[in-house]
Amino acid sequence: MIRMPAKRPPVPLSRERILDAALRIADGQGLGRLTMRRLGDALEVEAMAIYHHFPNGKEQLFDALTEYVTAIDVETPTDAPWRERIAAWCRASRAQLLDHPGVLSLVTTRPPRGAARQALDRQLEILADAGLADPAQALYSLRSYLLGSVSVDLQDPERPRGDDAFERGLAAMLGGIAGGRG
Repeated sequence: MIRMPAKRPPVPLSRERILDAALRIADGQGLGRLTMRRLGDALEVEAMAIYHHFPNGKEQLFDALTEYVTAIDVETPTDAPWRERIAAWCRASRAQLLDHPGVLSLVTTRPPRGAARQALDRQLEILADAGLADPAQALYSLRSYLLGSVSVDLQDPERPRGDDAFERGLAAMLGGIAGGRG
């Protein structure tokens, strides 16, 4: 008697599994190719099953992708200098965005929500605790530099990532927003 291998039970559909598959499609084929049908095919489910986790459809999925990629929480000692803590967040955010180029346009056009907003609020607290005159403007400037830098790095995929250029620019940004503060 020949025994057939037992069929594996399907992997349950979860929000995280959907987001991982959506990122693979967006990063590999571009955001324009990310459809609910294509996503369903990648997950081996009917596209309608995705709506259980994202009832408002593609727009809700896009918001979730933005949050998923930008909710960066970096473990740094709370007694570390503020520049060190902010720089660590900037580096981690940059790495995440470079790893997921397919969603950069979403990140630049959608306001941060949920965990992404909380991550930004933590950076704002660090800047406020540092005694900066305008911590909100400082965070806006840092985020603008970060997104612009990633965009430039992604323009030429053959060019090595500009780590040195990024670090020089980050140092200049941190020095500029510090305005003479430590």
